[in-house]
This record gives sequence, C-alpha cells and structure tokens, in this order.
Amino acid sequence: MASTKKETKEQRLERLKNIVSSMPEKPGSYQYYNENHEIIYVGKAKNLKKRVSSYFLKEVDRYKTRVLVSKIEDISYTVVNSEEDALLLENSLIKKYNPRYNILLKDGKTYPSICVTNEPFPRVFKTRTINRKFGTYYGPYSHLGSMYNILDLIAKVFKPRKCNQIITSEGISAGKYKPCLEYHIHNCMGCCIGKQSREEYMENVRLIKEVLRGNTRELGEWLFAEMQKKAEELKFEEAEELKRKYLLLENYVSKSEVVSYTIADVDVFTITDDDANKIAFINYIHVKNGTINQSFTYEYKRKLNETDQELLLMAIPEIRERFGSTSKEILVPFELDWKIRDAAFIIPQRGDKKHLLELSQMNGKQYKFDRLKQAEKLNPEQKSVRLMKELQTKLGMEKMPYHIECFDNSNISGSDPVAGCVVFKAMKPSKKDYRKYNIKTVVGPDDYASMQEVVRRRYSRMIEEGETLPDLIITDGGKGQMDCVREVVVGELGLQIPIAGLAKDDRHRTNELLFGYPPQTIGIDIKSELFKVLTNIQDEVHRYAITFHRDKRSKSALHSELDDIKGIGPKTKEALLKQFKTIKKIKSLTIKELQESIGATKAEIIFNYFVNKDNKSI
Repeated sequence: MASTKKETKEQRLERLKNIVSSMPEKPGSYQYYNENHEIIYVGKAKNLKKRVSSYFLKEVDRYKTRVLVSKIEDISYTVVNSEEDALLLENSLIKKYNPRYNILLKDGKTYPSICVTNEPFPRVFKTRTINRKFGTYYGPYSHLGSMYNILDLIAKVFKPRKCNQIITSEGISAGKYKPCLEYHIHNCMGCCIGKQSREEYMENVRLIKEVLRGNTRELGEWLFAEMQKKAEELKFEEAEELKRKYLLLENYVSKSEVVSYTIADVDVFTITDDDANKIAFINYIHVKNGTINQSFTYEYKRKLNETDQELLLMAIPEIRERFGSTSKEILVPFELDWKIRDAAFIIPQRGDKKHLLELSQMNGKQYKFDRLKQAEKLNPEQKSVRLMKELQTKLGMEKMPYHIECFDNSNISGSDPVAGCVVFKAMKPSKKDYRKYNIKTVVGPDDYASMQEVVRRRYSRMIEEGETLPDLIITDGGKGQMDCVREVVVGELGLQIPIAGLAKDDRHRTNELLFGYPPQTIGIDIKSELFKVLTNIQDEVHRYAITFHRDKRSKSALHSELDDIKGIGPKTKEALLKQFKTIKKIKSLTIKELQESIGATKAEIIFNYFVNKDNKSI
C-alpha cells in the first residue's frame, strides 16, 4: 500500500522498486494504482519481475511511459499459469476497471472475432469490426494463435470457400463463376461451380457454428479416435498432425466455455489407468465463473493395488488444497463412497457438465499417450518390453516371449516344396537366425507333413547343438497347423514350447489369434499395436518362404544338361553357352572344336558324357 506520509519522487521510486524486486519471475497480470488507489493501468507479462522492472529503468525515454510511472503510487499483481491466462485476466480487468492508460483495450474490440456471414454460401473469416447484420460473430479471441489455429482447423476439416464473390444458386446454375486457385489446390470443394451442393455446404456451416459455439464433442471424439488409429498403425506423422488438430480443438473448447457462462464454479476429476494398471493419470480441471482456468494431469503410482475410487479419494483433497479450491461441486466419473466438507460429488449425465467430464477424460488419455510416446522415444526397448508383456498377459504365459519363431511353407502343386523360419527377438526381426528348408521327405502338396518335417529338423538340431529354444512358436495358419506342430514339438520331442496360430478369414485376411490346447481364440483388438506386430511376423515369414521358393524355381528353370556333368563348373558352362548359344549345338561339336574353346581336359569330359549318354539311349 502507498505510504500516508508525503514522499519525495526518489523515495516513491525506491519504494516501488522494492515491491518489484520481490515479484516472482512467472507469468501474470500487474496493476498500477494512483494516489487515490484507483487502477490506472493493467498489463500482462510472461515474466512479471522482468516486465515491471522495465518501467523503472533510467534509459526509458518514451514520454507516455514516463508520465505513467510518475502517477504510480502502488503496484499489485496476479500470478497465472501461462501467458494466455495472463492475457485473459488482463482483458477481464480492463473491462472491469476501465483504467485510464489502457486506451487500446477499453472498447472490448481489441481482440478479433470470427465471423460466419449471412450470405447464401457463407464465408468464415477473422474480423475486428462487428456488424450483426452482416453475420454471426464468435469471440473475441484473446490469443491470436488459438484463433488462427481454429480457423486452420475449420479450413482443413470443412473447407469453406475463401473467395469474396457473392455466390448464389442462380449464378451457379447460369455458369456465372469460375473456380479460383483454392479449388485447384484442394482447399475448397468448388461450391461456385456446383461441385458441392448448397445442402452439403450449409450442413458444413452448421457444424462450423457448432465448433465455434464449443459443441465439439463429436468432432473431438473422431479426431481422438483417428489419432489413436494412426498411432496403432505406426503412422506417427499422420498421428502427430491429428494430435495437433485435436489439441487445437480442445484448446478452443476450453475457451468457448468463457462466453457461455453456463457453469459458475466447479472442480472436475477423472482417472485414466496405464496398460499395466500400475500408474494412474488423474486429470483436474477447475472452472471459475464459466472459465476453464486450470487443467493439470498428475501421475499416481499404485503401491497397494488401490482401486480407481481409492486413488481419487486420496487425490481430490490434496489437489484441491494445492489450488485453494472452494468449489461446491465436484464432477467425478463414478460414485465415491465419501463426503467432503462444503462440497458435493456429482456424476453428470448430460449437458455442459457432462461435456466437461469428457474433456477431462480426453486430457488424461492424451497425457498418457504423450508420456508413453516420450518414454519410448528415449528408450526404444521400452516399447518392445511393453508389447512382450502385453502378449504374455494375453496368452497367460509364465515367461515373457522374448524369442518368437514363425514357420510357413511354399510350393506350387507340390513342386519345389520349401519352408521358411523367421526369428523375432524383442519383437524385432533377427535375420541372422532366419532359416530356409528344402522339403526332403514329403511327396506332393501336403502342408501339414511339410510343416512337421521342418519343425522336427529345426528343433532336433537345436537340441543336439544345445541352442536356446524359442519362448513361443507361431504358425501361419489356424488349428490344423497348430495341431500338426504340437504333434512334433510336444508328442515327439517332448518340448513344452507354447504354440500360437494366426488364422485368416474367408477373404484371406488375418483376423484372429489362437492359443492353447485345444486352440482357443484370444480376445485381442485387430487394430491394436500388438496385433499389428504379430501380423508383421506373419507377413515376414510369408515373404521369406515365397522368396526362397521363387529363387528355387528360377534356378530350376535355368538348369541345363551341363549342370549334370561332374567336373564342369558354372564358368565353363557360361562360356560354352555364350559362344554356342544352345545345348544342341554343343552336342554336335567335335572334340577338336571343344578343345579349341575350353581346353583338352574339359573338352574330353563333355564329349565323353554326351557320347555315353547317346549310347545308353540307343
């Protein structure tokens, strides 16, 4: 407070500097008071101490600043969590107190709004001029970045026109308009040339208005689901773009609550568990006077296998005390058998409060997603361990499946039958351990017998050589393949290696994981990251076996009688075929002609081979 005793200018400045020296280096809003203790200026700052100190530097030479400083008798400040919160608070205080030196912000039009025009084909754009006859206005927006981001989101999702033409249905029918560049670069659907009907366009405008009003649940849920889908498909760039849009939408949703004023003062708590159920992510949102002014997510490690209800009951008082919340309503996702002084737990079923609860849940899930992604970037092995543990849990295995082997056969109507075995360690291919097999004991197309031969050879040799056996065998097929592998592994070799199978549907698409004896379908989401890894293993063994079979058939196609002559190598064969073109021509050569080409010794071997072969055929 200002001193009641008359001060000199130097004493006043020294006192104010002492106030500034104790200010925190945090974002917030500051207020200057005159001798009547009236607020004469409200400002905002990323760093309160640094910003307010700048007013009292000797080198300040702006006349208006010097005049303002000469009127300051006292200073107060409010710390907030972000620059954006400081901006909102500054604007709120300016509107409330109308400070003398805040000329630019007094009229409430400093911040731009978004306009949706009343035209037959409405446009959407930012403006600082409000004319209610021209269209519907949303805002104003305190944070320009947020406004541009929501406009960008609307442009990318709904693609409204950006041109300034006055477009009518009659003009479109008459072919009056030509498409602009925005249409050609796919930023507009071409309503001006009838490529998009007015009904479809106006439906998009309706959705745009819903987004701008804050009714964004459906769009938010869709973006969140698509983001998770792309992440599960390992399309991280697309997931990141969707995440960006989702966060922008979420940011806008929180700001849209400011203009609705439907909720006075509530706390919101939700809980999200990690996949191992060891860590809980508790999100807290505080709403004051219709504004979401706090949103944080905390991690709680379970020590005694506490339930979600028990964790929330422990967390709520701690978080409320930390933020000094006195809200009379606490929104929670489920019933809590507990009462708190001067507040009531509410499970909202509909409306804005239900929407707030959903927003809190999305924040918790997003935080979990981000933490997992960050952790796996720092430690790529963590992802492998997570997937192995997930598979172990799904299959009920005693040991984590670090070493996985998968088999597949390949032949065409029984010709050139081969098989392949691929090895994955820590969910990654270990190509040095891959093995190829020529089928030796099976005649004709018999996949089961071929599989049994390969499995028998593979694990008999591993036992003889003392190699480490796999933790899990996966067959490229259903119950039949699993049973035939089990007959060898368990029945003949006496090994207790778990066996799983990946079965396909009628359209030859892998659709289920089988395990156990007798084989049972394991409940696993075919869109999950784990299922994608398993199908990658299946695709890899299929590729490996097919490639081996193709190579073998290629060699068979290139086989000639020269390959059957002992003592004649590939270079000699190549030289003869290059010079004489065909086997028939080589057979017709005299021994002298052969000697001139490849020397006496090899010429005699080849000449005698064909002479003896011809004599046997007579």
